[in-house]
Amino acid sequence: MLAKRALGNTGMEVGLLGLGTVKLGRNQGVKYPQSFEIPDDKEAATLIDLAKDSGINLIDTAPAYGNSEQRLGKLLKGQRQDWLICTKVGEEFINGESRYDFSPEHTRFSVERSLRRLNTDVLDIVLIHSDGNDMAILEQHGTLNTLAELKKEGKVRAIGMSTKTVEGGLLAAAQGDVVMITWNLQHHDEIPVADYCHQHGKGILIKKALASGHAAQNRPSNNEPVYDPVQQSFKMIFAHPGVHSAIVGTINPNHLRANLDAIKHLAPILKASQHSPS
Repeated sequence: MLAKRALGNTGMEVGLLGLGTVKLGRNQGVKYPQSFEIPDDKEAATLIDLAKDSGINLIDTAPAYGNSEQRLGKLLKGQRQDWLICTKVGEEFINGESRYDFSPEHTRFSVERSLRRLNTDVLDIVLIHSDGNDMAILEQHGTLNTLAELKKEGKVRAIGMSTKTVEGGLLAAAQGDVVMITWNLQHHDEIPVADYCHQHGKGILIKKALASGHAAQNRPSNNEPVYDPVQQSFKMIFAHPGVHSAIVGTINPNHLRANLDAIKHLAPILKASQHSPS
């Protein structure tokens, strides 16, 4: 069964892998190496069951992921208690284009809409879906303040931001509960955010851990055994005790099993990493 880590001080525990669902609702304007067909309900349900049975308990969605939220509202019927749901505010995907609105009014509207779409009374995690201007969003738009109000109202359990800059990640961590950052074999810039979150009891989720499917083999050093790109990626990321879960957006059951196997093979290393920084 997939190991879990406490998500900072949120009171929630998340499996080391989370299931990303952009591919359940959108196949336009995405940066995966190959085109794909959106799975039908039967295929999606099979994938969700496999994830759940393997110990994955975090599912990640967003209004910008086409009709992902609406589909999950139906697919998760009767199993809401088995999942922690993370969704987002700020980005909309309309007629093949992303549009952004970080205003307090739209933020509240978006959360209320997500509650209806996902057929739930509370959203476990809501993150701001950054357009790249992290600092301006946090300092000028009041988005996180509105999420904090919704948290006080009991509609959201934890708040934060899916960031694109180190500065934004640090500020989001200081003001929120959870930050989602990019970390993979080619991108290491945001490690200071993970360091900060580990020191201050904040949650860290990793996006693009496998570089949206483009993960490439790094040459090992110090006579370490050669891992395949997936194992190498997870070994690097989860050696950091501040990292709690990596969101992987596959719709292929075999790929999901391979990701889970990679985690399983790294179990001794990952267990040791929980007690000392990387």
